Amino acid sequence: MVRLDILCQLRRNASSFGKLKTKERADRLVPTYSRDDFTAPVKDYDFSAVSDVASLIDQMSTAGGFTATKLAHARDILRESVAKSGEEGVLNWLSFPACLCATGTRGFFLEAIKRRAFNVIITTCGTLDHDIARTYQDYFHGDFNLDDIALGEEGLNRLGNVIVPNECYGEILENVVMPWLSEIEEERTAAQPDNPWLGFGSVELCWAMGDRIEDETSLLHWVAKHRIPMVIPGLSDGSIGAQLFMHRQKNPNFMVDFLADEQILSDLTWTAEESHALMVGGGISKHHVIWWNQYRDGLDSAVGITTAPEHDGSLSGARLKEAISWGKIRPDAPHVTVEGDASVLLPILGADLFGK
Repeated sequence: MVRLDILCQLRRNASSFGKLKTKERADRLVPTYSRDDFTAPVKDYDFSAVSDVASLIDQMSTAGGFTATKLAHARDILRESVAKSGEEGVLNWLSFPACLCATGTRGFFLEAIKRRAFNVIITTCGTLDHDIARTYQDYFHGDFNLDDIALGEEGLNRLGNVIVPNECYGEILENVVMPWLSEIEEERTAAQPDNPWLGFGSVELCWAMGDRIEDETSLLHWVAKHRIPMVIPGLSDGSIGAQLFMHRQKNPNFMVDFLADEQILSDLTWTAEESHALMVGGGISKHHVIWWNQYRDGLDSAVGITTAPEHDGSLSGARLKEAISWGKIRPDAPHVTVEGDASVLLPILGADLFGK
């Protein structure tokens, strides 16, 4: 038997979903559709009309076919948000995992930062590791199926199908970063002798290290040059974090003021008139973006890229629409989750957004 009180409550709840047409079915309300709701025909690709990546993505929007449609939607959302870069009161967030910076996909982030397409960056400690390491040494092509025991015996570390020799990672980072930290300590002690580390969070650390890198292929170089806030919520989880720890063994007063980063994000979020985001992967980087945006009733637009499934409840697998229930994305905000390998999708998007 259908309870009328339940149906009445369902009707009241459904009214909050906007103009969605519904009808009663058993003890629930379901959306209704008509033939007139679907008017855009599926069209085949015409490769003779493809002149560049942008025109290919344009055809993806009309060809249909699952992820292609989502990628075209993502491109359109990003075009609109990136076009507002530099406008007063507009935040463009970029979050991503470190592993991509061990590949040539770092070039997407590099170009985006050079052009100031994004003005807030959230990432992990490994991004600093790979950026600094690759500034001074090379990583090399490998294969997913190599023998990891044999690699380890030769001091060769495998990151997917990328090979990172010891001398190109931990050794170079220690040789480069430890002297920097000593210089930074001297500078801050001279500037703020009473409390040199007040306000010294990951943002200030990234700028201080970036100021010491002249190589324009470095993310940190451009982050420092443009003074873009780059927040590393998990700063201790990586090689740079280990360098910070080792520096403190000799300098016990050294510390990182991680709440200074949160103050920066708070100031930006509370004063923003618009807030948009490109979130690659998930984890702490993605969560930090949507977490802060809940304080302004959510993002105004969002694009997510992930390979993770949704069924395990992970944030990496959570589709962006889930964040609406938390108030982290606005109900009317354009948003799309594109399922796929970011090392394939980001170069395609980058060729459209930055290729001119």
